[in-house]
Amino acid sequence: MLCSLVVTTYNRPDALLAVLHGLSNQTDRGFEILIADDGSTEDTAELIARFAGSVDIPVRHLWQEDCGFRAGAARNRAISVARGEYLIFIDGDCVVRPGFVAAHRRLAERGWFVAGNRALLSQSFTTRVLARGTLFHAWSFAHWGGVRCVGGVNRLLPLLSLGDGAWRKAYPARWQGARTCNLAVWCDDLFVINGFDERYTGWGHEDADLAVRLIRSGIQRKDGRFATTVMHLWHTENDRSHLPDNQRRLTEILSSTATRAIQGLDHYL
Repeated sequence: MLCSLVVTTYNRPDALLAVLHGLSNQTDRGFEILIADDGSTEDTAELIARFAGSVDIPVRHLWQEDCGFRAGAARNRAISVARGEYLIFIDGDCVVRPGFVAAHRRLAERGWFVAGNRALLSQSFTTRVLARGTLFHAWSFAHWGGVRCVGGVNRLLPLLSLGDGAWRKAYPARWQGARTCNLAVWCDDLFVINGFDERYTGWGHEDADLAVRLIRSGIQRKDGRFATTVMHLWHTENDRSHLPDNQRRLTEILSSTATRAIQGLDHYL
C-alpha cells in the first residue's frame, strides 16, 4: 500500500528541511511526499528541489498563491493528486521519528481514521537546532530525557511506545483534539466527504470540521498516541483574527447533519 505524506508549509524553509530529513530516514519507504505549499517564496521551492534530487522517495511540490492562511485549500490540492491509498497529514514544523510511517501503516484500518499527537519543543531549543542544522529526529528516549531536564520539550510520555490494544478505539466518536499536524485517513473516505472545507480561512477549526464530518459519515476515530508522536517545533502564535468566523462555521456544522464540505475537493476535479 502506497501512503501519501502531505506536508503543509508556508515560508519556513529551515523547519521544513528538518521535517524532510525526518521523512527521508523512515524505516518504511512505501510513501510519497506531497508538499502543500500555502504560497511560500522561491527559497522554499529551491530547498524542495534540492531535497527531491537527493532522496529515493517521490517528492512533489504543490504551490498555491499567497492569499492568506488557506491550509485547507493547500491540502485539498495535494489530495487531488495523491497516488496513495492512505494519506498522512503533518505540518511543515512537525518532525517525525524513524518509525512514524511504519506506525501509521500498522494502525491503518478501514472504517477508521487515526489521530496522533505531538510533543512541543521550546523556543530556545527550536532556535538552536535549526540554526545548527541538528538532526534530532532519531534521538533516543534517554537523549530526550536530557532535553526535558533543561526545558527543551514539554513532556516525555508521548515518546513512549505502547501496543495496539482495544484502548485505541475507546473514543470512536470524539472529534475534539484531532489535528492535521498528525492525522491519517483513507483517501477514498476523504473523497466521500469532499475533503477539507476551504471556507475556513485563517487559523482554526478546519481540522475539527473534517473530523466531525468523517465521524458523521461513519468513519471512526482511532488513537495514534504512543506510536505516531511528532516533535512540534516552536513558532510564534498564528494570526487568530479569523477565529470567530471559523468558530461560527464549526458551530453550524455541529448543529447540522452535513457530511460533505461545501467548498472542497470537487473544486479540483
